Amino acid sequence: MGDVWVYIEHKDGVASPLSFELLGIGKKLAQERGGKVCALIIGENVDPLAKEAFSYGAEKVYVVSNPLLKSFRSDLFTKSACELISKYGPDIVLFRSTTQGTDLSSGVAGKLQVGLCADAINVYHDGNVLKMVRSAFGGRFNVTVANERVTPKLVTVRPKAFEMPEKKDGQEGEIIKESVSIGESDALIKILDFVKSAVTVNLVEADIIVSGGRGVGKPEGFNLLKEFADLIGGAVGASRAAVDSGWIPYEHQVGQTGKTVKPKLYIACGISGAIQHLAGMRTSDCIVAINKDPDAPIFKIATFGIVGDLYQVIPKLIEKFKAKLGR
Repeated sequence: MGDVWVYIEHKDGVASPLSFELLGIGKKLAQERGGKVCALIIGENVDPLAKEAFSYGAEKVYVVSNPLLKSFRSDLFTKSACELISKYGPDIVLFRSTTQGTDLSSGVAGKLQVGLCADAINVYHDGNVLKMVRSAFGGRFNVTVANERVTPKLVTVRPKAFEMPEKKDGQEGEIIKESVSIGESDALIKILDFVKSAVTVNLVEADIIVSGGRGVGKPEGFNLLKEFADLIGGAVGASRAAVDSGWIPYEHQVGQTGKTVKPKLYIACGISGAIQHLAGMRTSDCIVAINKDPDAPIFKIATFGIVGDLYQVIPKLIEKFKAKLGR
């Protein structure tokens, strides 16, 4: 039928800010196949999210509301999603390449016995074939995965791979409310309590990231980076080397084994540019590299490069920005 479904992530009924970005590319793919772009919302008391989905272009919204789905539990969400996908047969289902999106999509793929293309940076039709582009070998190459006939075609898409569709309040569409056959016995885990992490950082959605690597040299060095990041409205990132050294928690790690980011501005301080780190940030709109080593690989992908000691450069930048911002 050519419909494209987009899974909408939320927490306690509040949608993740970028949850609706896939509705734009979803609409384009659906129109090419004569279908509709639809949102899939699973949770408890999530009806208000349908209105938001319509404002970003969804033509139809499937809603599953159940007290057992109050918090994300992989097995219950997977069973719910599979029941609806099997019933309505969408051609494509798009998820975000987040922890939740990756978890759910892989569970759906396993249960439905279909393939999954993970972490795509482009998705398009080539005739009747769906093609998905993803990075490989630490970001040094892009490979294209083709799906000719298996449906549904499951894809997780890297955050910010596509432009957010324009929000138009007042748009309406069709809401389909569904019940699913789930029980507590279907859940392999039970949530007893949530303990909020002492570290709050949202690198994936940050527009500016000031990131530090081995060249920072000591944990106190990240205090300087945080001062700079706070001044310019950014978040603090880190390379694996800095995290492995215990200078900053894992939540800040950018790279192949950390977060994949695409900010408007990425300032790499004391980061040499190992391919594992580049895999997580090389698609940033503008990269500024600060490193004492003029031969550091990071300079090969940097938009602007500063050869120097970050402990001399960053304080100067802080001074200049404070003067410019009147602080």
